[in-house]
Amino acid sequence: MRRSTLLFVLLLGIHFAQIPPVCAATRYVTDSLEVTLRTGESNRYRIIRMLPSGTPVEVVSVNKATEYARVRTEDGTVGYVLERELQDEPAARNRVIELEKRLVELQGEPDTLAARLGALQTAYDRLDADFQVVQREKLRLEQELATIRHASTNILDITSDRERLRIQVSELTRERADLEQANRDLGNRTNQRWFMIGAGVILIGVLIGLFLPHLSFRRRRGSWGSL
Repeated sequence: MRRSTLLFVLLLGIHFAQIPPVCAATRYVTDSLEVTLRTGESNRYRIIRMLPSGTPVEVVSVNKATEYARVRTEDGTVGYVLERELQDEPAARNRVIELEKRLVELQGEPDTLAARLGALQTAYDRLDADFQVVQREKLRLEQELATIRHASTNILDITSDRERLRIQVSELTRERADLEQANRDLGNRTNQRWFMIGAGVILIGVLIGLFLPHLSFRRRRGSWGSL
């Protein structure tokens, strides 16, 4: 009878143990933890401060016998903590915070990327328009350069023709001067000839004037003698 009663109580306890409590709520163990920073390698030493979870420290040395590590904080404080309370990665809470921040950034990146893409497209269109303007200006300058080269060739030809004409003008000027000199010489000789002719005519007239009276007087005397 006692054994059966104990068995009944045990089965009843197992039954009620399998029934979840109505008022129970799901909770999670917090990641928040503080580590004691002591002046020595034992819990007998004085606590310098409490290091919150995720606090970065520099490990100076590790004592495998005591399992304590000598560390230095960012502000330069040196103390001892249990090595097992240190980990190579930041605390999970901090990583979650960083991941959430990164998630927010990633969620906002499509809009940011779309805005940047729009800005880049606008910049590209502006650069393309500027390129077209530069291309047209390049073609215009090339045409002007070809025109200048052609003009320079013509200038060389014109310069050569000008030099040839200058030589011809110089020769013609010299020939003209020679002709003018010859004309003046001819004019002088003509004037001299006319002067000689005029002098000869005057001389002949004088001679005629001198001999004519004598001829007339002889003719008259001959006429008188015949009478």
